[in-house]
Amino acid sequence: MRIKSTLENYLFVLPAVAIFLIFYLIPFIWVFQLGMYEWDGILPTKTFVGLSNFKEVLTQDNIWWLSMWNAGYITLIAIIFQNAMAFMLAMACDREIKMKNFFRLVFFIPPVLSEVVVGLVWQWILDGNYGLLNAWLLKMGLPHLVKNWLSDPQTALTTVAVVHCWKGFGWGFLIFLAGLQTIPRELYEAARVDGANAWASFKNITLPLMVPVAILVAILTVLGTMQAFVLIIAMTGGGPAYHTQVPVLRILASMRGSSRFGYACAQGIVFGVVLIIISFVQYRFSKRSRQY
Repeated sequence: MRIKSTLENYLFVLPAVAIFLIFYLIPFIWVFQLGMYEWDGILPTKTFVGLSNFKEVLTQDNIWWLSMWNAGYITLIAIIFQNAMAFMLAMACDREIKMKNFFRLVFFIPPVLSEVVVGLVWQWILDGNYGLLNAWLLKMGLPHLVKNWLSDPQTALTTVAVVHCWKGFGWGFLIFLAGLQTIPRELYEAARVDGANAWASFKNITLPLMVPVAILVAILTVLGTMQAFVLIIAMTGGGPAYHTQVPVLRILASMRGSSRFGYACAQGIVFGVVLIIISFVQYRFSKRSRQY
């Protein structure tokens, strides 16, 4: 009976293990193997170069590390401002306010829109010659604020980060809202009876109970933002002069622009390892925070 029960348990987890092996582990090993070759992606002949591609990524490709820095910058802004905005809006919609269901629907519209369409619309709004934003600034008597938002190296990356935050805050909003609705209302009523004001209730009830949710949102934000590229392709294509280049765009450029599929695979492996390390660090931080 014990053997039968053990086999049944393994049978239940077999589909998940099979999916992991087929779609994650085997492709990872295959891509790592391709990363050890120089290959144009078309001809069947491949030249074995060992770890040279990985060495080039780690020590010689300055544009690659610039793309990593750009992705990190966008991710930092997303963690701070996108998640803060999502949390504040979730707090507002969690209260008994008029038309809160309407606001919940409106706040979730940006994430479900096509990234290409959103990127093209924002490119039109931010255009330095005929964009709506500059037109509004001129009408408001603020000509000194008029810029080529997506063409100026000083503003392009931050502008892309802000648009990304606008596009993605709805996911965090939904998760925060779901977390807020799991907090028992009796705790707030008890705090009110004890004389606690709104700030005391927020500090002693809402914040501690929302820490695991905030960590989950932060993890999803990091992993999603580090891999963002469709919105950036639509808005800037990685320019000007690589100032909005991100890792996925760099990998795509190695494949299509340089026809170095082996090198692109090496970049993908390095990028994957970086994401794994970030995920592990966040998981450890999450586990430690729950202990307190």
